[in-house]
Amino acid sequence: MLLLPFIIARTTFLESVRQPITFILVGLSAVLMILLTAAIGFTLSFSESGEVSGDNKLLLDFGLATVLALAVLLAGFIATATMSREIENKTVMTIVSKPVPRPALVIGKWIGVTAAQLLVVATMLFFLLLAIRHTVMSTAADVIDGPVWVFGCAAILLAVAIGVWGSFFYGWSFPQTATLALAPLIFLAYLLVLLISKKWEVQDMAHDYKSGIVIACFALLLVMPVLTAIAVAASCRLGQVMTIVVCFGLFIVGMASTSIIGRYAVINEPIGEVLAYKPSIDRMASLRNPGDIAEIDAPSGFRIQPKVGQPLYFAASPNGVDAPIRFAAPPFPPPPGAVRSSTLEPTAYDTPALLVTGVNDRKISVITVGRGDVTLSIDRTPRKGDYLFLQPTTYNYPAIAAWGVIPNLQFFWLLDAVNQNQPVPAYHLGLMTMYSGAQVAVFLGLAVILFQKRDVG
Repeated sequence: MLLLPFIIARTTFLESVRQPITFILVGLSAVLMILLTAAIGFTLSFSESGEVSGDNKLLLDFGLATVLALAVLLAGFIATATMSREIENKTVMTIVSKPVPRPALVIGKWIGVTAAQLLVVATMLFFLLLAIRHTVMSTAADVIDGPVWVFGCAAILLAVAIGVWGSFFYGWSFPQTATLALAPLIFLAYLLVLLISKKWEVQDMAHDYKSGIVIACFALLLVMPVLTAIAVAASCRLGQVMTIVVCFGLFIVGMASTSIIGRYAVINEPIGEVLAYKPSIDRMASLRNPGDIAEIDAPSGFRIQPKVGQPLYFAASPNGVDAPIRFAAPPFPPPPGAVRSSTLEPTAYDTPALLVTGVNDRKISVITVGRGDVTLSIDRTPRKGDYLFLQPTTYNYPAIAAWGVIPNLQFFWLLDAVNQNQPVPAYHLGLMTMYSGAQVAVFLGLAVILFQKRDVG
């Protein structure tokens, strides 16, 4: 009984890669990558920082967006072919009429569709990696990357030839055979491109390997199980057109959910950024004990001028929320009336806090206050790039709930990190994986509920 979903998944996978639209979209992605390398050379400037620069930043941006859009379209097509079309044609009756639980059928269909989706999208991403190695043809003087064209075209032609051979001599499905052959062939082409330089010389494979871009591609693959879960859930009740509409609708909302909903979920406004943190003396560097004094420099002044006696908070994100980093001080009401820096007695306050003692141009002087041996609960001291706040963050829990239910696809979009040459920490990849799993569980549960009462007779 436990093997039933995997048996169904195998059949669903073969049905998915057998769909002509699968091979068509793979071919379309290759054509679009070629067009992108020739059509987006208009940034007019280059920056040598990071793994990509200038026009190639646009190539990466448009390339990832193209792959994601094609993946949404593909998820709608193949999920419909394996669920709603079988329901409409009554062919699903041959399965549910046997002792096969409906949840096992839904899970099996999702596993099969997801496997096909991952295979196809991985192929598209290898086309993108080849395009990144080739770089954008910004001027007529740019030299074509011979190894990229030779190995890339050879992989495509060989896959097509295998598909034609299998179809003519063995009666195999051409889209299925060509798609399954192309995935390992294009991967081999990418390895060869890493090994062979543009001048056809053997080189260290690490020379053109861009780890940040590969991680960004991996993050995009984590979206695929979520997309297929959404598509399977929609196809349990809707036809092909409406399934694709639902997938694209959630895709658009998911990419913009931070702007549409997230802005109302967590509310706070920074007054400035940290340029440098300077404790008065070394023993006061921790800002934990009453009487610790420090200065915080801001690169461009303060949007709102702090007042003496006000609490000061800092965090790494502009909305004040960065788990596990917390604000430097708990909510603390300022003393009543006018307060001068000379009247701030460090041990005269029951609640530990970080207070402003003075503001001078682009600098804030701060002091830690608290009674007795109670220390300030602080994870770290301010560092360059942190945001400064005068009030704690407030939370809109209904908005947070809506923000959590709607897939936040921006969470998987690591383009900014690549462009700014920022490393992606391992814990963030772990969070993305867990978030993907949680979203899959939600939409698969919805799919089981929708299919459980569906009349398929």
